[in-house]
Order: sequence, then C-alpha cells, then structure tokens
Amino acid sequence: MQLNTIQRKKARGGFREALGREELVNRMYQIIKMGKQGLDGFVRELGTLLVEAIMDMEREERSGPEYHPSREGVYKWAYQEGSVYMGDQKISVRRPRLRGPEGELRLESYEVLKAPGGFSEGILEKVLRGLSARKYQETLLETSQAFGVSPSTVSRQLVEVTTQKLKEFKERDLSGVRPFAIFIDTLHRGGEAFVVAFGIDTEGEKHVLGFWEGATESHEICEALFCDLERRGLRLTKKILWVTDGGKGILKALRDRFGRKLIHQRCTIHKDRNIQGHLAKRYRKEAHRRFKTALEQNSYEDAKGMLREFEQWLRGINESAADSLLEAFEDILTLHRLKVPGVLRKTLTSTNPIESVFSTVRDCEGNIKRYRSSAMSQRWLGTVLLYCEKGLRRVKGYMDIAGVMATIEQVQEA
Repeated sequence: MQLNTIQRKKARGGFREALGREELVNRMYQIIKMGKQGLDGFVRELGTLLVEAIMDMEREERSGPEYHPSREGVYKWAYQEGSVYMGDQKISVRRPRLRGPEGELRLESYEVLKAPGGFSEGILEKVLRGLSARKYQETLLETSQAFGVSPSTVSRQLVEVTTQKLKEFKERDLSGVRPFAIFIDTLHRGGEAFVVAFGIDTEGEKHVLGFWEGATESHEICEALFCDLERRGLRLTKKILWVTDGGKGILKALRDRFGRKLIHQRCTIHKDRNIQGHLAKRYRKEAHRRFKTALEQNSYEDAKGMLREFEQWLRGINESAADSLLEAFEDILTLHRLKVPGVLRKTLTSTNPIESVFSTVRDCEGNIKRYRSSAMSQRWLGTVLLYCEKGLRRVKGYMDIAGVMATIEQVQEA
C-alpha cells in the first residue's frame, strides 16, 4: 500500500476519533452546502485543535503525565483563555498552564505562536496586493473564532512593519553589487519628488538601489542619492552606463561627477514624446515611424544617417521639433556607439525597467488616499520597492554584458 494512502487513512481515523463519526458527517454536508467558506471554517477549527494539542504536548513533556510528574515541583495547573496568531488571524485558544517551584512557567510553543511578527508580514503582503486596512476586518475576519484585529490594530501593525522594511532598505549593504547600468528617474507623490536609482549588475540581475527625497528633481538631490549609495558600498565609476529621461538636474549631477567620460543613454521613448509634442497631429505618426526606424538600425553609422534625414524632415515642418532631436542627438545613439546587441539594447534604450517598478508602486499603494507625512511616504516607498525587487527577473541578453563592458573600457581608455 502506498505511503500517502496509509497517511490518508490515518488522518481520516484521527478526524473520526477527534470529532466523532456523526459530527464528521455533519461537517461534510456543511462544507458541501457552504463551499469554500465552510471548508475554511472547518480547517480553522482543526488548526485551533492542533495548536492546543501542541501546547498540551509541551506541558506534558515538561511535567510528565498526570499523577506521575517527571520533575519534582513541576505540575499542571489548569487552563486559561489566551490567543495566538494563525495565518492572518488572531484566534482564541485554551492555554494550558504549568507551575514550578518559583511560580508559573512559560510554554515556549505559546510564546512563539502569540508573537505578531508573522501576522504583520501577512497583513503587509495583502495590503501590497490591494487590500484596504479599513476593510481587513470585514474581508478576512469572518469566523466567530477570530477577534481583536480592528482596523486601528492593523494600521499600527503596518506602521511597525513598514518602519522595519524602510530601515532594512536604507541600510542594506551594496558592496556586493557590481553595477553595469544604472537607471535614474523621479517618482512624484505627496507633493514631493523621490529620485530613485535602479541598477543592472554585471550578471544581468536587477536591483533597486536607493532613493532620496526632495522638493524637486535638482542636482543637489541627485548628488545626495549618489553619496548615499557610495556610503552603503556601491562603487560609482566612469565605466557605468547611465540611463535617464533627460531631466536637467540628473544630467547636471552626472556631468559634475564624470565630465566628458560620462556614458549616458537618453531614454528614446521620452525623446519621441518630446518631438511629437512639438508637432501637429497629422505629422506625429510619420515622425514616430521615422524615429523608430532609425533606432532599429544595428550600426551606429546607419542609425546616425537616418536620424540626420529625420532632422532635415523635421526642419521642414517645425524648427523646435528638430532642435529637440538635435539637443540629445549623440545621447540617443550611445548604445549604437558601444555596439550593444539588439536584445540587450532593447532593455537599455529607455527608462522602461524603472518605470515598470514605479507602476507596481502605484498599484500597491492604490488604497493610500493621502500621505500624512514624509515619514509615511518613505516608509511605504521603501517597503514597496523591496516588495517589487522580489519579482524582478534577469534581463534578456545578459550574456552580452561582458562584451559591452569590454567596449566601454576601451572607450574610456582611448
């Protein structure tokens, strides 16, 4: 007989012994009638029985069976109402008590089960997936056994756990990260500007590196962010590829640091939008096509030639649009100059990787109606950025990174 079949028969026998055959049959019909809600309630009751059994077993292990104590002066001492956290809920249990020569002895199993740490993490996971703290009680606490988890309790737990997450995010060591490319962009929320750094290492792994809060996207805020990254061990060298949307404050901070050795790729999506913003609607589709076709060329010479033709076409329509293209002409072609292969170039040609993280941030914080303070804004941003990092995948074309880094080194030494 297969092992899992034996285990199932033992489990069925255990249920009959614990509940009685008649009660077990009644529960079966209740589950059939109520569906998942009935099953969840039954599972929760079984969970309560298991928790109480574990505490009883520990007490008996320490005191010995009834009337046969294994340690002198240690004996069982009735029961008391208590509570533990099981999954996402706080439930009531009958807590067995144990007495020793110097008073009551604590049960380790009860101390572990009543700790709210895992409960806070569970709440946080659900809030990040879109659950409102104010709706927590009505959506999760439907069984009569759950108690003591009010919206204010949930809010307090969330403040505690997000404070811990922010501390973890802002103090984690970055000395083990070898950056190949760093994306810099700004997230505006609560009337403040948060400049965020997002990196790709030499193995193609993605990392949310840090953020710095300011009133605007100024070069002082960007420099403060760079100093914070270096304080935590990240080496910012001239061999790093920087990808930005062209914000003046970010560019000034980068140029002040690296001067002519700066390797900067301008976001082509933002530049495409800037150009189209200067044009009448009847020209925008053709402008987008010409711009996209030029950037799809693999060689630097071909891409540059087609962009020159695009510039001349723009001059015949709108001088300002042509000037907008010319302002970032060489920064648009940085990846072509470095001969970055097409698959990897698709990732690095825009700020889409960091914009994707920002999109997740907005989704996770959808139930926050207003930010009451800078501390609240930072707590949630640090927490959500850590949460986002769990779902990040290695970039496509990562095997070409070593070759691109060799090219960058040659360019810097020339």
